[in-house]
Amino acid sequence: MRDVCVVGLGLIGGSVLRAAAKADRQVWGAAASDEDVAAARADGFDATTSLPDALARAAERDAIVVLAVPLTAVDAVLRQVAEHAPGVLLTDAVSVKQPVQESVRRLAPEARFVGGHPMAGTTESGWPAGKADLFAGAAWALCLAHDTELTWWAEIAQLAVEFGAQVVPVTAELHDAAVARISHLPHVLAAVLAAIGAEGGPLTLSLAAGSFADGTRVAGSRVELVRAMTEGNRAALLPALDTALGMLGAARGSLASTGSLGATIKAGHAGAQALATMRSADYTSVRIDLRAQDASDALLALGEQGGRVTAVEGSTALGRVPVTNQAADPR
Repeated sequence: MRDVCVVGLGLIGGSVLRAAAKADRQVWGAAASDEDVAAARADGFDATTSLPDALARAAERDAIVVLAVPLTAVDAVLRQVAEHAPGVLLTDAVSVKQPVQESVRRLAPEARFVGGHPMAGTTESGWPAGKADLFAGAAWALCLAHDTELTWWAEIAQLAVEFGAQVVPVTAELHDAAVARISHLPHVLAAVLAAIGAEGGPLTLSLAAGSFADGTRVAGSRVELVRAMTEGNRAALLPALDTALGMLGAARGSLASTGSLGATIKAGHAGAQALATMRSADYTSVRIDLRAQDASDALLALGEQGGRVTAVEGSTALGRVPVTNQAADPR
């Protein structure tokens, strides 16, 4: 097994470092934050504020390097990767994939890159918020591009599986469109809901209960992190916002003219039921030979059907696809 070097020791990076150590990988980390580095060291982990030293060690040991920094910091880190570990096996945990993919090609073109995004987290941040089991049962998006070698992809997929995650093969473009709907738009709507509630004053907030708390939970996330991921996914988020505004406009028009919100409430209920159905679906198992000429297409078909890779055994990816959503056999 390769060693693992984690760049960024906040919630996600700190959890990656802990999970890799738990999986018996040799691990070390680097971060710009003196506080996070000190906290990691206090917990017995090898951590440094010297990114060049950490990357040079990764190059020497041919380690996997995991970038777990905000999108705004990616370019600066990649310049260091190009200088100190140009050919490293590189992945990331950034919540937007097309901008990272483009930056890697521009700034660190020799890196063996596989873009990733674990769909897990909390509203907390920093090293103390991380935990080794953060990714247990979580979806881990893992990108396939035209220049992605499947041997690289399989190694990063195996790492994610060791963390307890289930891998979703996807292109960067489809990933960004999906998370605009189910992650970034919810952050924007939560911000709006929280602001409207607070504008109501003390009485309004004193009456706030479960629906308000559930709808505004992610508004408590660090502002700079939310801005980085939502603004970084501007191209995909704008159409999702347009759709939401259209639905809100239709709801307002219907309420004003007929007094009814039936169509809006029914559409939302159907959407919630679709999620529940997906999560409770029966699954069929699939095997994908990663040596096959059409292996990348088969992996992407698996992901688009709502499937996940649950194990990598040599040159075979083992996965599952929900029966209710299976359009075609991805083998």
